[in-house]
Amino acid sequence: MNMKTTIAIGDQVQIEKKITEADIIIFAGLSGDFNPIHLDEEFAKKTRYQKRIAHGFLGASLFSGLFGTKLPGPGCVYAKQSLSFLRPVYIDDKVTARITVAKIENNGKRIIFKTDILVENRVVTTGEATLVFP
Repeated sequence: MNMKTTIAIGDQVQIEKKITEADIIIFAGLSGDFNPIHLDEEFAKKTRYQKRIAHGFLGASLFSGLFGTKLPGPGCVYAKQSLSFLRPVYIDDKVTARITVAKIENNGKRIIFKTDILVENRVVTTGEATLVFP
């Protein structure tokens, strides 16, 4: 496992993923969110997006994997997450999930991260996460 042992403000890790049709279907099943904006092309054509969009939390779920395996790594617990969804993510978009250490508190027992999802270097989702070590 590629875990960082010392953590400093500004440290950053990211992962890239292509959002697929299968991802959206599986996420709908896992989350129970069967909104037709995600699953029905004819419905989506009549919306401002003109085609189906991915669930916002599908992209944001990538943060969890980064936290648990990369930075800060095993043993951390997700305590808080704020998110702003700025732009849609479409099927076949390649997303980059990036987390950046913004603040370290309580002798390293609480770390606050800036969290971003990007498509083609444009931020589509942004927020802040707090991770703790029990």
